[in-house]
Amino acid sequence: MTADQYLASILLREQVDTGLMSPVRAVQNIIMPALITWGGEHLNAVHPSGSFAKGTANRSGTDIDLFISVAETVPNPMKEVYETLFSQMTARGYAPKRQNVSININVGGYSVDLVPGKRQNAYSSDHSLYRRRADTWTKTNVITHISRVAASGCADEIRILKLWRDQKGLDFPSFCIELAVISALSGRFGTLSERVWAAFEYLHDRFPSARIVDPANTNNIISDDLTAQDRQRIHTATVVALRSSNWDQIVK
Repeated sequence: MTADQYLASILLREQVDTGLMSPVRAVQNIIMPALITWGGEHLNAVHPSGSFAKGTANRSGTDIDLFISVAETVPNPMKEVYETLFSQMTARGYAPKRQNVSININVGGYSVDLVPGKRQNAYSSDHSLYRRRADTWTKTNVITHISRVAASGCADEIRILKLWRDQKGLDFPSFCIELAVISALSGRFGTLSERVWAAFEYLHDRFPSARIVDPANTNNIISDDLTAQDRQRIHTATVVALRSSNWDQIVK
């Protein structure tokens, strides 16, 4: 089996059904009563986002991300919006877990990340999100994120890097990986294995000092969510990867 065949077999194994009839989409209907109780008249929209919507999801990762938009008329600051959603999910028995900008719950065996955001105004899809690690809020645009990644032509390489991250236990946010891989492969051509290798070289050579910028807000530095320790662990893991003699030593 060649390197490309090996990586292709992993992608096939990890393939996620994102079609309109995908069973995981039913999760949204299941939790809508809780979201309506929580958001009331301020609830604006709920739709798939994250890796599921971008085409960069793996079967062994989070099953679906749901972006929950509330109107700009909500008087509460974003931290309270986030925490009240957490409380609502707790009250409903979902045993939620706080993450950086999302709240993870399990619904019928599916791992679901809820991302609450407050729309900035009625004429824009820009939203404010709470960043728990920094204990602040940031302006961004989830639709721009989806479009940027989905149109990049790097979905396969991103999926391999995400699987590697999960298997190595790295604290490396998915959006940061996505933007890093897109940057690494800009203007690069080659086979799947060559492009994945180029992404590892980028993580080794350039990522330690790279500034990964939100394409929807240049003031939002995505890479700032990584601590110095996080970056060091990522760099150490890439050293090991680049010294490996077989792909099955890197990702399985």
